[in-house]
Amino acid sequence: MSEDSNREFPEVIGENVTELLSRLDDHISDSLFQQDLRQSLKQLSNVKFALDESSIVAVTDHKGKILYVNDKFCEISKYPRTELIGRDHRIINSGYHEKEFMSDLWQTISSGQVWRGEIKNKGKDGSFYWVDTTIVPFVDEQGQSYQYLAIRNEVTELKRVQEELQLMMSQVMQIQEEERRKFSRELHDGIGQSLFSLLIQMDRLIGEGESENSEITLLRQNVSGIIEEVRSLAWQIRPSVLDDLGVVPAIRTYIENFTNHYGMRVKLDSNLRRRLGALEETTVYRVIQEALTNIAKYADVSEASVVVHEIDSYVEVRIADSGKGFARNSIAKGVGLFSMEERAKSIGGKVTIDSVVGEGTIVTLMVPMK
Repeated sequence: MSEDSNREFPEVIGENVTELLSRLDDHISDSLFQQDLRQSLKQLSNVKFALDESSIVAVTDHKGKILYVNDKFCEISKYPRTELIGRDHRIINSGYHEKEFMSDLWQTISSGQVWRGEIKNKGKDGSFYWVDTTIVPFVDEQGQSYQYLAIRNEVTELKRVQEELQLMMSQVMQIQEEERRKFSRELHDGIGQSLFSLLIQMDRLIGEGESENSEITLLRQNVSGIIEEVRSLAWQIRPSVLDDLGVVPAIRTYIENFTNHYGMRVKLDSNLRRRLGALEETTVYRVIQEALTNIAKYADVSEASVVVHEIDSYVEVRIADSGKGFARNSIAKGVGLFSMEERAKSIGGKVTIDSVVGEGTIVTLMVPMK
């Protein structure tokens, strides 16, 4: 098929195939060629029918100007076909996606590659809807994209359920952290202080003449050990310094305890000079905690690094090691990785995990600053 005939694709798929076949009968004698052509057009008609019944379809030229839309496109966008043809897709732009998102989409398809993703659009009546989208470029003999076929399926209800689930997950995490905060305070200020008072009373008894080898001295040592365990437990549940002083002091203290416990050197590089929101600080702390714990358990290394930097309107957190690494698509997603990703989503952030077997792992968290 010639390039010119390819460029007429929007008109062909929109034309009545029966009428086209009738016109062919008037010009082409009955032959094997005619039978093949009729069969090809019938198949094209069947494909068009299937697409129209199941999907939202649009064809644009290389500049993004709309050449063809099917009925489902008009139905979901609330625009009549006459108001869509000749326009570009900015007519249904919801403003939800960042410029980088749309630039990546355009760069992908203009280079001849298929793009897949979910897009939030806006109808003529102001309503918003989500579509799962596949954009297929048509490429000429020189490898240049000259038309794009976009096939979409509405997923608005699915996105609504996902957003509700995400909100619920966020609320559960907030409740969990609040309970941790209360329990940690109770351990430290309640049970911890009571045990400390008991320790003072024992010191008084010992000072009044009790033998250093007496049972009261041994009991004092046991109580002192319990106090340290209670403090350690309270810290692990939720460190008070995170609420009192902020995430950077909390990270520094955690790294000190981590190094003492695992014997692993962790280098911290931070230029964060401001307090973040409570949820953001908790997310940063928990992601670092989870990532370092995974390094200690699985990476088989003696050192790691943690970077916390302000970059434009984001805080970038990067935890890296040069250990064993792993092929993520070859293993089930662990609870720890899932927890990090869900925490990031709950604050509008994002976690990416890059790992190469034998080279190490980098966990990157991007936190938007408000």
